Amino acid sequence: MDNPSSAVEVLIHGANSLFILMGAVMVLAMHAGFAFLEVGTVRLKNQVNALSKIIADFAVSTLAYFFVGYWVAYGVTFLQPADQLITENGYSLVKFFFLLTFAAAIPAIISGGIAERAKFGPQLCATLLIVAFVYPFFEGLIWNGNLGLQAWLEARFGAPFHDFAGSVVVHGMGGWLAFGAVVLLGRRNGRYRDGRLVAFAPSNIPFLALGSWILIVGWFGFNVMSAQTLEAVSGLVALNSLMAMVGGTAAAWLVGRNDPGFLHNGPLAGLVAVCAGSDLMHPIGALATGLVAGALFVWTFTAAQSKWKVDDVLGVWPLHGLCGVWGGLACGIFGQQALGGLGGVSLGSQVAGSVLGILVALVGGFLVYGLLRSTVGIRLTQEEEFNGADLSIHRIGALSHD
Repeated sequence: MDNPSSAVEVLIHGANSLFILMGAVMVLAMHAGFAFLEVGTVRLKNQVNALSKIIADFAVSTLAYFFVGYWVAYGVTFLQPADQLITENGYSLVKFFFLLTFAAAIPAIISGGIAERAKFGPQLCATLLIVAFVYPFFEGLIWNGNLGLQAWLEARFGAPFHDFAGSVVVHGMGGWLAFGAVVLLGRRNGRYRDGRLVAFAPSNIPFLALGSWILIVGWFGFNVMSAQTLEAVSGLVALNSLMAMVGGTAAAWLVGRNDPGFLHNGPLAGLVAVCAGSDLMHPIGALATGLVAGALFVWTFTAAQSKWKVDDVLGVWPLHGLCGVWGGLACGIFGQQALGGLGGVSLGSQVAGSVLGILVALVGGFLVYGLLRSTVGIRLTQEEEFNGADLSIHRIGALSHD
């Protein structure tokens, strides 16, 4: 080597590009988890629609984020010659790919809440608007310091809002956006009779479990690879993710009384909650975060369906919205050095950032879905819903008995 330092730089850039690319692929695989979790939960007549929404939403998300959303969040575009894009082994390109998979998780989350009665085309329009404008606006505030929000929080509370892997930025936003969509869409026909909940049993528990497992495995790319470079990677993130996942599972098993739907969503609740502080907490703090999240999901899902009559099919508002906000707050609690964490986090900033995330998502969700409802409509007709989204939209069922 004539220039060892240059060779080392190339090796570092190449390793970092490969590292974040692996993370992007793992999070991309999580979308299969979203798909099968929904397929297993909805009724048989809506399984094809569940699969179709996830992959179509990903395609629309990619276009929206590439041309608009990434520029809104980070001020970066790729409308330049390819020879300028390949600097540092194309690290900027795979970083976009990685962050795109986060952005595309937003409509995948919403899909589970609006299942079984939402129109297909209008949902893709909602995905376009959300991934191009609503999500990147908040993403840029938190992860790029846009509009000076993080600087203000640091000056006011002593530390910026900390969300390492997106408890609030991704999951909280997705859950609260879904809340607006679910409310505006209305309840499924026949879900409540004489004011009482009518059970719609999941169509396929093995598919539901498969979706949960795919998400669990991919989540270690979601969290660990959020370091974005090999130099910054930490085994603490991996262990904290594991402990929170186990805590969520145990709590959902106990509180949910062996219900397989709760049992397989419990680990996801724990993982949602630990995203924000997975790089700061002690593993016992992560376990506590997961335990609270698992119980919180079961309680709030049950209350939303039975008492509040919010017909959120997969419980994405409790799972991602409420557990995501709990994760933002838990980071401010268990990230403190007094509780074994690494410190450098403020509970005041965590509260402020979490509340802001809720507000942005609620306003964005009601605006986007309210606009679509008043123009093109967002709900299937009563007859289409009765026949199922598979036959009404896609003209084919999930199974053939020929």
